[in-house]
Amino acid sequence: MRISQLSAESGVPIPTIKYYLREGLLSQGEQTSATRAEYGPAHLRRLRLIRALLEVGRVPVAAIRKVIEAVEDERTDVHTMLGTAHYALASPPEPHAAGDEEWARARDDVDRLIAGLGWRVGPFAPGRDELAQTLVTLERLGMPATEADLLVYARTAMNLARDHEMGKIPFDGPRDVAVETLVICTVMYGKALDVFRRLAQESESARILEA
Repeated sequence: MRISQLSAESGVPIPTIKYYLREGLLSQGEQTSATRAEYGPAHLRRLRLIRALLEVGRVPVAAIRKVIEAVEDERTDVHTMLGTAHYALASPPEPHAAGDEEWARARDDVDRLIAGLGWRVGPFAPGRDELAQTLVTLERLGMPATEADLLVYARTAMNLARDHEMGKIPFDGPRDVAVETLVICTVMYGKALDVFRRLAQESESARILEA
């Protein structure tokens, strides 16, 4: 298909596609003449992945490039490739003063919790820092989280990941489709979970107070 057809089928404007081509996020089409190139299903898949990272995951272009590199490098195993996408979705780390003992204690608590759960999580996974920052904020708000509190959420998260979420990812399919599915499921089902929690809290409030 020509670039105009690629744009029509993907919903991505032609100038944006040309930008992705210049930035190396999208591979060049097969040149059929000096002014014409042909594109195929692989380009459509790649555009879906880029849109998922940009529009759903809010991932910056520099991080998208790292994800694309992991997708294209067949030497990168699927677990590492998906981890690259997971890390790209993480919130930017908040700055901490050197010797911030409160944050260091929270990070130690997170590391102990993850080790106690037996989870296989990389030592530099940004989620460790994100969770530590959450613990610090809860402490400062006067509502410190106990280990029992955190275990409820951790076990619920593992049940969701094991019994539902990871089963949606086509590990044996095209690599970019696996990453696209991971990004969409992580972000959108994460939002759905948050909405269901708020709806459930409203329902429980009504049940308790109306009783």
